[in-house]
Amino acid sequence: MKKVFCVVVASFAMMCSCSKDNTRELDLPNKGEITIETDGSFKSVTDALAERYTALNPKTKITVVEKKEDLGLLDLLNKKTRVVVMSRELSDKEKLAYDQRIDLPWKPAKFAADAVLFVVPKDSPLESISMEDILSELKSDKKRLIFDGINSSNLNFVAQKFQKKPSDLKFSIINGNENVADQLKNFPDKIGVISYNTISRPFGKEAEKLRNELKVLKIIKGNKAYDVSGDHLKKMTYPFTRVLYFITNESYYGLGNAFIRFSCQQLGQIIVEKEGLQPYNIFNREVQMR
Repeated sequence: MKKVFCVVVASFAMMCSCSKDNTRELDLPNKGEITIETDGSFKSVTDALAERYTALNPKTKITVVEKKEDLGLLDLLNKKTRVVVMSRELSDKEKLAYDQRIDLPWKPAKFAADAVLFVVPKDSPLESISMEDILSELKSDKKRLIFDGINSSNLNFVAQKFQKKPSDLKFSIINGNENVADQLKNFPDKIGVISYNTISRPFGKEAEKLRNELKVLKIIKGNKAYDVSGDHLKKMTYPFTRVLYFITNESYYGLGNAFIRFSCQQLGQIIVEKEGLQPYNIFNREVQMR
């Protein structure tokens, strides 16, 4: 009887082992499905990276879901998703929650430099806005600054820049970066606040349309005016430059970690550059002449 019991237990253990192996087999760097949550402000670059990764690994499926930055972080902590894209610095309290709930070392995987832009219609007489004026507008009952929503990455980043809580600021809302940019012409006295990635894709039809309709205001800090183009983004001297990064709760090298690694390495960085953003990890190209 004891012998039969041992055989049954051994068989059950083998079944469980096989079941675990099969589950793991469904989620490999080159096979399986995963959902990634990203704020709409940088969905374009996340989509581009996911499309390229799945093209190279046809047995994988990466679904990019748009979700406000703070809500995406909550989903990660509650293990409702395995990878999220972030832009703002996490508070000490949030990092502690990550350490306690995820039980992994805190390692943000930085992959791109994006920016928050202040935009007006093309025919607006405005050319620039100072840091002091932006803060003044955020305290004004006129609510001239239009953000793409509460809990959005743009609002969070600007609030953090001025060491304020979003709840302490005054602003208007039109949901979605594209909607802010598209509807701004109906509010000539307002200033839209959108992500650079909304209009940065060089050959994107929607991005090109918005670029033709909008004027990006230069940011005056001190005695200098900064635009978002060229070296100001590369050197992070544009005052509202931000670094995009992935965080994950995946404890093994599965599809989530493989996608993150791809995005931070050379091929992924080339895709970031094609999106019109600044690659965070810059690879030198050497040409040997003979």
